Amino acid sequence: MKPDLSWVLDDVLTVSGARHAILVSADGLLLERSSGISRDDAEKNAAAMSSMQSLSRAVAPFVASGKGIWKQTLMEYDGGWIFLIAAGSGSYMAVSAALDVDMELMSIRMQQQVKALGVALSTPERQSAGAEA
Repeated sequence: MKPDLSWVLDDVLTVSGARHAILVSADGLLLERSSGISRDDAEKNAAAMSSMQSLSRAVAPFVASGKGIWKQTLMEYDGGWIFLIAAGSGSYMAVSAALDVDMELMSIRMQQQVKALGVALSTPERQSAGAEA
C-alpha cells in the first residue's frame, strides 16, 4: 500500500500564489499530486519534471568550475513559475505558482516539507527483539 503523501503537497500550497504540486520519481513516475491537478496533467508534468531535473543536474558543473551540485531549478513563464527541488533519494517536488508568489517563502516551504517528508518516510532503527518478554 502506497503511503498518503498528500499532506506534504497540501502544506506547500498554503503559500499565496501556489497552484499545483507533484511528487515525482527520478524516472518520471507520478508519486503524488495535489487535488487541483488532474491525474493526466500530473503524469504528463511528472515526466517533464524528470527531464528538467536531469538537465539541471547535467549543467550544474557549469556553475562552479566543474564542481556544482544541483539543488533547485526555477523556471519562469509568462503565467508564473515552476519550482523543482530534490525530495529525497530519487524523488523530486515540483510546484507551479503565480507570478506574484513570494519566491523566497515558496523555496523555504518546499525545503521544510522535503525535510519533513524524509523524516516521515524514514524507518526508525529496530530495537532488539530480545528474549525479555
